[in-house]
Amino acid sequence: MKTKIITLLYFLTGFLFIIFQNQLSVVPVLLLKALIIPVLIILLITNCGIELTNSHRLMFSGLFFSWAGDVILEFSKINGNLFIGGLVCFLLAHVMYFIVFTITPGKNAIFGNRIYLLIPVILTGTGLIYYLWDDLDGMRLPVTVYAIVILTMLTGAINRLEKVNRTSFILVLGGAILFVISDSAIAVNKFSYKFESSGIVIMTTYIIAQYLIITGYIKQFSEHQK
Repeated sequence: MKTKIITLLYFLTGFLFIIFQNQLSVVPVLLLKALIIPVLIILLITNCGIELTNSHRLMFSGLFFSWAGDVILEFSKINGNLFIGGLVCFLLAHVMYFIVFTITPGKNAIFGNRIYLLIPVILTGTGLIYYLWDDLDGMRLPVTVYAIVILTMLTGAINRLEKVNRTSFILVLGGAILFVISDSAIAVNKFSYKFESSGIVIMTTYIIAQYLIITGYIKQFSEHQK
């Protein structure tokens, strides 16, 4: 029951931000966005307890950097120079998630005998950078580095295939894919083509992505899951 209430609160907070992000003044919008990830942190604490393992600490770190990225990117709408700061925060969040996925005990899939699973990841990254390249100008290096890092995070999620139960694997993989979609939408909207309802697409995929990753991580420790 407690988990359901926290989940409802998480999506309600995210839904309210999506609705009002372009209708309210800066302060209330910032407060709404700054509340999204803390609710998810509460969900993680509720399900994992207060005893912190190394992977728990890394997940909390990933969520913290995500929260910092949310806040900084919101401020970047006022001061565009802050965009790189938000980029760095999310880059660190992806690094934290990748480490968690990698240190999970068990047989490696991609890093073992299923290297072919990297093909769609490489094609996705190559296609995105190729599409954006002419519009990036001075941002080519940071955007390319960021793309490599987030796709490495996705690779880590795929690599969990034979390490965790099916529910955990599917949820985390789905979250990682949506995270890539959300960040790709940010890049396209900022550097190449400003599309209508970009804020809705970016935040909807992001909110669901974070929830799926955290929920999938929690399910990793549920022995009854298949």
